[in-house]
Amino acid sequence: MTHTHATALHDAPTAECSPAQHAFAQLRAELRTRIIGQDALVERLLIALLADGHLLVEGAPGLAKTTAIKALAARLTGNFQRIQFTPDLLPGDLTGSDIYRPETGSFEFQPGPLFHNLILADEINRAPAKVQSALLEAMGERQITVGGRTYALPEPFLVMATQNPIEQEGTYPLPEAQLDRFLLHVRVGYPDPHTERAILALARAEVRTSEPPPVPLIDDTLLRTARAEVMNLHLADALEQYLVQLILATRDPGPYDARLARLVDYGASPRATIALDRCARAQAWLRGGQYVTPHDVQDLAFDILRHRVLLSYTAEAEGMTVETFVATLLKLVPLV
Repeated sequence: MTHTHATALHDAPTAECSPAQHAFAQLRAELRTRIIGQDALVERLLIALLADGHLLVEGAPGLAKTTAIKALAARLTGNFQRIQFTPDLLPGDLTGSDIYRPETGSFEFQPGPLFHNLILADEINRAPAKVQSALLEAMGERQITVGGRTYALPEPFLVMATQNPIEQEGTYPLPEAQLDRFLLHVRVGYPDPHTERAILALARAEVRTSEPPPVPLIDDTLLRTARAEVMNLHLADALEQYLVQLILATRDPGPYDARLARLVDYGASPRATIALDRCARAQAWLRGGQYVTPHDVQDLAFDILRHRVLLSYTAEAEGMTVETFVATLLKLVPLV
């Protein structure tokens, strides 16, 4: 069964699906009518929302990355903020700062753009390390500290950061250890000719018509219910053992292939195990399933491990990429 066919089988909710599953199926269907040709990005956004994590999206300009998260925000009851990362950005530009009020003779905290539910950190690699650290700390701790006071960020809180892979001049690459804070690292590519024509037709239609703002489909209560159902979805003990063995193999692939052992410098941390478990559950639930399947684990392994496995110089010299490394492990690690 191909990946495309497996996805299609799970697209429509079944009669056994819960009201929350039906609501998210409707949400995904609506997003797909606005974000043509990026079904994987739409699904990964919803998975990150359900798994209460953040995602890093890598792709060339014009591939609907901004459109996707704005369309999602319009269908949630929360609010949205886009932050354009630039070399002159300061940490306080994200977190906010204490403002002196002469009329009262005191300082008052002015919240920054991070105090929104959905954040688009556009071209995160264009800002220096201090700014990146301020964002990544907020992502990990769900709070910020300014002037000795700690402020909780709103719930839900989801960050979608983007970076442009074709332009590296004047950028500040994210440290590998900090990349681990992203639940998923998603890569998006160009559409095929048929999809490109559909995008063109949609763009023409949007020029001719003026639609009212969409009515939110998902409120905070429904999202909490959905997240609880995701975490309660059945995952067999044997599949959990397979999931753990897959992550362990990224650290020591020697038992499966001695040649692979010299190609890895650092494998994935336990954070990857937790991420793969949550995301596999979220994907199965989102597709109307009543339990997690091996396909759910294998399908998400690339986006979970892409930014968490560091290959050696030997691997680079031999033309081995993280994608080919993960694909090899998926063939070698047996289902228990």
